[in-house]
Amino acid sequence: MNIYVGNLSFSTTEEGLRGLFEQSGQVDTVTIIQDRVTGRSRGFGFVEMPNDSDAQAAIEALDGNDFDGRNLKVNQAKERADRGPRGGGGRRDGGGYGGGGGYNSDRSGGDEGNAVSSTEDAEDTNKAGDSGFGSGLDDD
Repeated sequence: MNIYVGNLSFSTTEEGLRGLFEQSGQVDTVTIIQDRVTGRSRGFGFVEMPNDSDAQAAIEALDGNDFDGRNLKVNQAKERADRGPRGGGGRRDGGGYGGGGGYNSDRSGGDEGNAVSSTEDAEDTNKAGDSGFGSGLDDD
């Protein structure tokens, strides 16, 4: 039987937890869940006991009892619900702000004939009174 053990002290070790549960019977595995980033205990763990009656006796004996200065929460572990695929945050549609462009990203205005290609051309264009973007007035 898989047993959930909660409210563990951050100083509790797997060896210490194993010793506590072995008072009620044989223990197969003990796992204290660690934070992935810090490596510190997350304050809960699991104990696997092969004999269900020993496991039930351990649950009844230890639930609510003090261990390493904390009152333990001990019960039969529930099957982990299938939470589907988990990625690292973000949006599922490709997300982010996307796009590109933005204000004045294409300064030619779509009229490629008026685009200025160099500083000399810009000076010549300015002498003629045309900024390269068109004045909106016809000189005809």
